[in-house]
Amino acid sequence: MARKMMSLMDLFLCCKEKLRSIALCSFVFCCRLAPGALSAVEQAAGEQGIAAVPSRVMPFKPGETLVYGISWSNIVTAGTATMEVKAGATPDGKQVLRLIVTTHTAGLVDVFYRVSDRLESVFDPKIMESLSFNLNEKHGKKKRRTELVFDHTDRTVVSKLNDDPPKTFAIPDSVQDALSSLYYLRTRGDFTIGKDISIDVFDGGKNWSVDVRTLGREKVKTPAGEFSTIKVRTFPKYKGVFMNTGEIFIWLTDDSRRLPVLMKSTIAIGSIVSTLTSMKLGDEEPPAEKPALPPDKEATK
Repeated sequence: MARKMMSLMDLFLCCKEKLRSIALCSFVFCCRLAPGALSAVEQAAGEQGIAAVPSRVMPFKPGETLVYGISWSNIVTAGTATMEVKAGATPDGKQVLRLIVTTHTAGLVDVFYRVSDRLESVFDPKIMESLSFNLNEKHGKKKRRTELVFDHTDRTVVSKLNDDPPKTFAIPDSVQDALSSLYYLRTRGDFTIGKDISIDVFDGGKNWSVDVRTLGREKVKTPAGEFSTIKVRTFPKYKGVFMNTGEIFIWLTDDSRRLPVLMKSTIAIGSIVSTLTSMKLGDEEPPAEKPALPPDKEATK
């Protein structure tokens, strides 16, 4: 029994690492466009192209909440994850988006080895880049805190682990962190079957280059519904060399929201699967309240 529990724990930890970034594999998810929301630009995308996202239109907005179930090959439940978008501001008043992910073990895995992580990326929607990144990990009795602060003008990032002295690294232009990379991918409108989108990601003290190849369209069913999706596969590279981290597939909704509804990462035996279970779109209008009846009518109702 102990050996079985340890294997389940390893599966969750493997999944968590895969979800940390598009480079080592991001997290992932979904949502459906409200009826009639598709633009003429999207409808004219063509057979080989994929629905285009109009420029300067953010596919994610404050209030968006996506909940996922994490499993091994859709058989063993390992944990849950929640992705949220919140409005925020920097100390100097700049309006930003706070991208937040929380992950937790579940079931027997949680009983024998509790894992609880929280990731937060501060994202500037004007320049489409991460300003900072924080990761708080709790694995059993062990805790670890990672902080990144980006300076895109000087092309540097200051990285700090727990209370260790900070380290400064050089970064390329338009670099993302492990979490913002997925959200940045959603803003891209150049998904074309057979072609790659390249994203620079700083994670784990390294600069990664991730090629995201569009494979085609597929229908995907999840507990949150059935979706028309774009299927992509990621190819992480370090210093120009492709890394053998297993195949990673992401399914994004084939609309202007580009919501990830499903992610699969192959491992030695089976795959780690993250599946959308529920969702709330950002900036949704609340249901209109019925007007209160006049006092006289209330009394005679």
